[in-house]
Amino acid sequence: MAKKDKKYNSPVNIKNRRAEHDYFIVDELTAGIVLTGTEIKSIRAGKAGLADTFCFIREGEVWVKNMYVAEYERGSWGRHELRRDRKLLLNKREIRRLASDTKNPGFTIVPLRLFIDENGRAKLDIALCRGKRMYDKRDTLKEKEGRREMERVTKGHRY
Repeated sequence: MAKKDKKYNSPVNIKNRRAEHDYFIVDELTAGIVLTGTEIKSIRAGKAGLADTFCFIREGEVWVKNMYVAEYERGSWGRHELRRDRKLLLNKREIRRLASDTKNPGFTIVPLRLFIDENGRAKLDIALCRGKRMYDKRDTLKEKEGRREMERVTKGHRY
């Protein structure tokens, strides 16, 4: 559990806000990312985004598609594409498990969070997810609203 606390204290903590709204999270993993040129400098500056991203498995490798990493403003010759496919680093066992789970209908792999670990490397939390239906989304919003209301009531009352 101490490991999880460290990654949430990371100076860079980019979230995929739509993931929890659109999917039920079944299982989570942390993966490294293969980066080129000045991509790590842009990520350390917090100039990346996970909106509309997803992961797929091709030839026994996991890739993240459509992840946005801004161009590094001081970079000269080592420029990179803003939205290219980036390879994720996982064990073969983890990849095989994800591949077998995503063969089931309704399951997909979604990036949840991009952060820098204690060694200065970019990591990506990915999750095996099952899509929510419209009524599931409404139920989730009702639960959130109820929790907020309870917090408002309890904070308003001082004992």
